[in-house]
Parts: sequence; C-alpha cells; structure tokens
Amino acid sequence: MTLQDELETKEQWTRLSQQDLDKILRRHQQFADSERDGERAHLSMHDLSYLDLAGCDLSRADLTGAVLTHCNLEGAKMDDAILFAADLRFTNMVGVSLNRADLRGACLAGANLSGAMMNDVDLREGVLLRSAAEGGDLTPITHEDATAGMENTTMKGADMSRAKFSESLVVQTDLTDCILKNARFKGANLSMSNLTGCDLEGADFTNANLSGAVFHGAVFTATTLDNADLTGADLIGAMFENMDFTKVNLDAAHIAKTLGDLDIDLKKLIIAHGKWVNSNGKEGKRADLSRKDLSGESLQGVNLSAADMSFAVLKGANLSKSEFLMTDFSFADLRGVIMARADLRGAKLFRANLTGANMVGAVLSEVTISIRAGGSDWRASLENAKLRGALLNGAVMKNMDMVGADFRDADLRDADLSGSLLTDADFTDADLRGTNMNNTDVRGTKGLPKNFEEDED
Repeated sequence: MTLQDELETKEQWTRLSQQDLDKILRRHQQFADSERDGERAHLSMHDLSYLDLAGCDLSRADLTGAVLTHCNLEGAKMDDAILFAADLRFTNMVGVSLNRADLRGACLAGANLSGAMMNDVDLREGVLLRSAAEGGDLTPITHEDATAGMENTTMKGADMSRAKFSESLVVQTDLTDCILKNARFKGANLSMSNLTGCDLEGADFTNANLSGAVFHGAVFTATTLDNADLTGADLIGAMFENMDFTKVNLDAAHIAKTLGDLDIDLKKLIIAHGKWVNSNGKEGKRADLSRKDLSGESLQGVNLSAADMSFAVLKGANLSKSEFLMTDFSFADLRGVIMARADLRGAKLFRANLTGANMVGAVLSEVTISIRAGGSDWRASLENAKLRGALLNGAVMKNMDMVGADFRDADLRDADLSGSLLTDADFTDADLRGTNMNNTDVRGTKGLPKNFEEDED
C-alpha cells in the first residue's frame, strides 16, 4: 500500500508499541546487513513518540511524516533516511548520524542534535500533501503545533558540511561550534541564533535573516553574505578571511571599533592602567580594550595585568615580553600575535583564536593571589581556544585548564603542561618532543602518541 492509499483510508497516525518497533528494527538491521529475511523499515505515518531507538540502525528507513516526539535516538544511525515532514520535537538525537538524510519540512523544535553528523543533509522547506476525501484539491498534512524548522534546537558541535537550509526557519537555535562548510542558507531565517565558534567556510547566507544572531569566534572564510539582514548581529570576535563585502551592509551590526574611531589615546590608557595596577586600584583607571580593534599594534614590554581585552582584535600585534597577569582575553582574535616570553599567568583565554601565534617561552601557569586569610591560586585558561600551528616551544603551561583546546600542528617542544586539564583537546600532528605531561588529565584527547597516554596511566 502506498502512502497515498494509506492516507485515504486512515485519519490518524498508526501507533506502535516498543515491542512492535523492536521487531521492525531487528528486521531492518538484517536488511542493512544484507542478511536473508531482512526488510527495510517502512514507518511512514507512524506514531513512535516516547519510544527508545537509541543506537539503532535506521539507515535508508522510510519515516515520512512519522511522529518521533520525545523519542530517544541518541547515537542512532540514520544515514540516507527519509524523514520528510517528520515531527521530531524535543527528540534526543545527540551523536546521531544523519548524513544525506531527507529532513525537508521536518520539525526539530526543541530537539537536541549536539555532536550529530549531518553532512549533505537536506533541511529545506517541504510540505506533505494528501488528496481530499472525494478527489478534490490537495491539502497539507500537519502535525499539531509542529512548524517545520529548527526553532530553539540545540546543535552544538554538529557537522553539517554542505547541508541545505534554504528558506528554513532556524530561529533561536544553538549552533555553537558547528561545522557549516559550504552549507546553503539562502533566504533562511536564523534570527537570534547562536553561531559562536562556527566554521562558516564557503557557507552561503544570501538574503538570509541574521538579525540578532551571535557570531563570537566564528570563522568566515569565503563566506557569502550578499544582502543578508545583519541588523543587531554580534560580529565582535568573528574572523574574516577572503571576504567580498560589496553587497554586505554592516552598519547595523556590532563590530569591533578601532582606537582611532573612538578617539582613544593608547599610550595614555596604558599609563593610567599602570597607575591603577601599582596603587591597587586607588589611582589611575583599569584599561578596557574589550571589543576594540588593535590589529598590528605594538605593545611590547607593557603591563596590562587584569585588563579587559575580551573580544579584542589583536591580529598580528606584538605583545612580546609584556605582563598580562589575570588579563581577560576571552574570544579575542589573536591570530599571528607575538607573545614570546609574555607573562600570562592566570590569564583567561577562553575561546581565544591563537592560530599561528608565537608564544615561545610564554608563561601561562597559575598565579598566587594574596588575601588576608592566606593565599589562593588563579589558574590560567585556554578552554576551547584555537592554537593550530602556534609556536609554544618552551612555554610554561602548568596547572592550566585546556579543555577542548585545538593544538593541531602546534610546536610544543619542551613545553611544560604538567598538572593541566587536557580533556577533549586535539594534538593531531603537534610536535610533542620533550613535552612534559606528567599528572595531566588526557581523557578524550586526540592525536596523542601512545607513550603520553601510558605516562598518564
């Protein structure tokens, strides 16, 4: 029976029990494994809400128009599956594989797709139609309260390279750290969505609604923004390479301002900050360089300890031999910066981009703060920072927080990382000759040679 025949004889979705579903899943697994008696799962227009499909293999399954609300699909394999106009509201899809899946017209509101693999997935608009009872006009089939799109969806760290989102509704969706290389967002509505840390290389946002969207630390490389609505979009901390802005209006967007635009005298600001530091805040004024563009500036040998440099653009700046004790560099653009032999004890570099930075001999360990009741240690942080290709040979990075840091292709020869938290960090192709990793937590790390893992054990 075709879907059309089924719709002409039924007014509602077919409800399945967990036991009935398990039988279908076993037959489909045999089908996926090319075994005898296997059968492809045909679950179109079925109600599977609240059922458990965790870890199952539903590759190439037909789930057209199915109801999967509140289902557990964690770790499921659904490559090439048909989920056209499916209702996936509030579904647990953490770590699911949806490569090349057809999700046109699907409702993903409130779903969690963190860490999902969604290469070449189709998330464009689509409407499921049926004929009227007596052969009249086609009418759409809708799920109650379900609107196609990804409103309030969580997709942290998902890989959606080459995904198609054209005309889709992606409002207030959390896309933090997603890989969106060559994804198509033509005319899509991403208003108020969070694209922090996203890789947007080659993505196409032509005519997209990006109003109020957050792009902190996002990397725009050959990204198309022609005629996109960037009203209120927060582009501070975003990085741009090989971009064409001829058809882009950034007037209503939030972007970093240069000191010249703001009529700020950098020398006077540093002197006032030095007085503030030396007098414990009684004189002078703390330096606030957050959200300022300091690209290429020379700040050698200065003392900017405890300054606010979050979201600052310091691309190619020279900060060598300077003091940055407990300075906040969160989300700062530090690509190609020179920080050789700089004192960064207790500095906060959360999500900072230090790609290609020169940090030879820099000190990033903890700093002891004296207080009346004794002393306490303030740890430096490189959590989720990007240090790809950075020069860190001889750097002191003891007792640091480096969860999720990207050290791919970095030079860490003779660096001291002892006592640091390195969970989920990536050391692929890094030079680790002579690196000290005693007493480190390396759970979930990538690219570490076996001898380092054995040392930790």
